Amino acid sequence: MKPKQKKFIFVTGGVLSSIGKGICAASLGMLLEERGIKVAMVKMDPYLNVDPGTMSPFQHGEVFVLDDGTETDLDLGHYSRFVHTAVFSKRNSFTAGKVYDAVIRRERQGGYLGKTVQVIPHITDEIKARVHEAVADVDLGIIEVGGTVGDIESLPFLEAIRQIRQEEGAANVLFAHLTLVPFIAAAGELKTKPTQHSVKELREIGIQPDLLVCRTDRPLAREIKDKIGLFCNVAADCVFSAEDAASIYDVPLNLAAEGLDDKVVEKLGIWTGRPDLSKWRAMVNTIHNPKSEVRIGIVGKYTDWRDTYKSISESLVHGGVANQTRVVPVYIDSEKVEAGDLSEIEKVSGLLVPGGFGERGIEGKIRAIEYARTENVPFFGICLGMQLAVIEFARHVAGLDHANSAEFKPGNDQNVIDLMEAQKGIEDLGGTMRLGAYTCLITAKVMGKATHAYEAYKKEKISERHRHRFEVSNRFRPMLEEKGLVVGGVYRDAKTTTELVEMVELPTHPWFLGCQFHPELQSKPLDPHPLFTQFIKAALLAAKGTQQKLKGIS
Repeated sequence: MKPKQKKFIFVTGGVLSSIGKGICAASLGMLLEERGIKVAMVKMDPYLNVDPGTMSPFQHGEVFVLDDGTETDLDLGHYSRFVHTAVFSKRNSFTAGKVYDAVIRRERQGGYLGKTVQVIPHITDEIKARVHEAVADVDLGIIEVGGTVGDIESLPFLEAIRQIRQEEGAANVLFAHLTLVPFIAAAGELKTKPTQHSVKELREIGIQPDLLVCRTDRPLAREIKDKIGLFCNVAADCVFSAEDAASIYDVPLNLAAEGLDDKVVEKLGIWTGRPDLSKWRAMVNTIHNPKSEVRIGIVGKYTDWRDTYKSISESLVHGGVANQTRVVPVYIDSEKVEAGDLSEIEKVSGLLVPGGFGERGIEGKIRAIEYARTENVPFFGICLGMQLAVIEFARHVAGLDHANSAEFKPGNDQNVIDLMEAQKGIEDLGGTMRLGAYTCLITAKVMGKATHAYEAYKKEKISERHRHRFEVSNRFRPMLEEKGLVVGGVYRDAKTTTELVEMVELPTHPWFLGCQFHPELQSKPLDPHPLFTQFIKAALLAAKGTQQKLKGIS
């Protein structure tokens, strides 16, 4: 049932960073969506960067791109994978940098009529306005406050949500606080003091949490919940366990079993039916009880920081679910491959080269692609991975020995990857990236045979999200196609009729495909992306063929 008045849930986190606020918020969004409530998910990040687009992957993990080209942090990826009906745009993610920039620009334009501009009310008013804009078209907004309670950067955001509760009424706003209840092995017991201190920090700035979600590696006994509730001024039945889970997709089911969504609708006065979690349970059951297993090599240079490839690793899980298979990701350092170490590559049934920027490890990725091409190992190249596949083909098949990319070798006369003509000569390339959703026209057949691209999508026009600056050079395209490289998809500019290569493949290879876009940004556990589904299917066939060969040898 639609709430009579708009409702808000603010999710905060304490004790330490990376505690799982994004997964908690996304899980809650999924449970409430399944009850028929129209929800919006919002992330407020307290850092001063305008967005994470220029931040190192080691600092903030992957950059998740929305259809409108907004660059956001990886929590928007969690939201989009868990919540299926919400439409995400620039309204659903903002940082302190964006907030301060907007306020300062308004002040420079005389928008405050000579008043002294202060954190309260001007910064907090800007935050509140952005929250209200993001949830304007829904019944309930779930807003995650980034960072950890106690950080100085978070204070304006916490003050803003305190004010929203005052303005909207306690009956319409819930504060859900995620904390840690660690088990101390030496003492042999769970410790509640970190949670107590975290809640104390919140209460000192005027926020009393309504719900406590406690991260723990084991169930919380009733007496532990009673103790936490007593010392944190929260009813014991509003203290919930969030046990470590084998899969992030277990979390909504675990929280539902704890009764979190029941308590939310009770406290907000929303009358709904029970959520239908049957499809989600079936998906989770497939993850835990697969019929087969396949090893996929991810060749990259950020292999020690897995959040860099978060959406890719999750999309592989989704592709595995579609094939009732457990995907075992094997992260392979491209610099080791560049040094000649192929030992890990030889142990996988499929190779994926993801996107990235910079020259480090590039030759190792090209060597891995060559191995996949010559040894008939299923290959999937995404963004830079596709560009490197074109370079490898140009060097070793088309005879362009010095083939490269203008990103790495500017001025090289064999740059099969180059800037678009409109970008050349521009010194500041910050605004020249292709960001967001673009259409792709798929080549259905080549020599009477369906392309890998068409076999995956089953249609000739699609839309996918991009984040890149360099393109396959149309100057070399005829030569590459003559040598056997198939362009499986193109973007056609309506004004200039210029075509840009979106997909390439090799028709003589079991499954060799590269795409300029990022399909991982649209994959969901209940709706796996077709390219990942087909890639895993090809890898399974390759693994089966290898096993049969080994049996024959024995």
